[in-house]
Amino acid sequence: MAEITAGMVKELRERTDAPMMDCKKALSEAEGDMTRAEEILRVRFGNKASKAAGRVAAEGTVGIYISADGKQGAMIEVNCETDFVAKNEDFLALTRNAAELVSKHNPADVTALSALKIGDSTVDEVRAQLVGKIGENMAIRRFVNFNAQGKLSSYVHGGKIGVMVDLVGGDEALAKDIAMHIAAAKPKSLDASGISQDLIDAERRVAIEKAREGGKPEAMLEKIAEGTVQKFLKEVTLLNQPFVKDDKQTIEQLLKSKGASVASFSMFVVGEGIEKVVTDFAAEVAAAAKV
Repeated sequence: MAEITAGMVKELRERTDAPMMDCKKALSEAEGDMTRAEEILRVRFGNKASKAAGRVAAEGTVGIYISADGKQGAMIEVNCETDFVAKNEDFLALTRNAAELVSKHNPADVTALSALKIGDSTVDEVRAQLVGKIGENMAIRRFVNFNAQGKLSSYVHGGKIGVMVDLVGGDEALAKDIAMHIAAAKPKSLDASGISQDLIDAERRVAIEKAREGGKPEAMLEKIAEGTVQKFLKEVTLLNQPFVKDDKQTIEQLLKSKGASVASFSMFVVGEGIEKVVTDFAAEVAAAAKV
């Protein structure tokens, strides 16, 4: 049997918010497999045990650039340590300039972007200068570049959730509605074809185990699981979601009524998936007093 360390229990606890002893039992049952242990806890405690997948755990902002004709654009996430710095104008200017460089030069990755120039300095030099000036670490985390089939539209909520949509047909009002819907409903993909098989398989396994624990006959488990998977796909795919401003129609129905379609979209949530270090200030002061 795999050794279950305190660190493993702590990590699973942080991922799921389940009680420590339940985390330890799940890890033992899963023979140390963290993913399987998380699934076991989801069976016991429901979807609350997957909360870490969407946890916003770091500060920063999302930057957007769209060309005048709406055909080219980019979205970028730049992180910092505090929300105060995320609102600093120099930090925001770095984010905007970096997004424009992504759109115009299409760098392969963050390293390539960092070597591009903002005026006479590289992006990384500007970043380093800001770190020295403000005294807080900053990092470009990710970006996405768009060459639109239709026309690009975007929405940024509080600097923390950024959405870019490539809408074919329709009008500016529809594009804005779709972007705001995505920010609110957080779909994982446009339709079922964009959902990974691993994610679907995980939903199926959890559904089967929950049904089995609920005393359902073995012969019914696959049918129950299939229904659960189809419900899940409707909830996480944009076209199948009820429109947040009118839940009597789906996004697919809304688009059809306007003679429009979504070619693609992307959403960034600042700090999503990054574990933020929580500092116990009182403990730090107490420790410093002993030195």
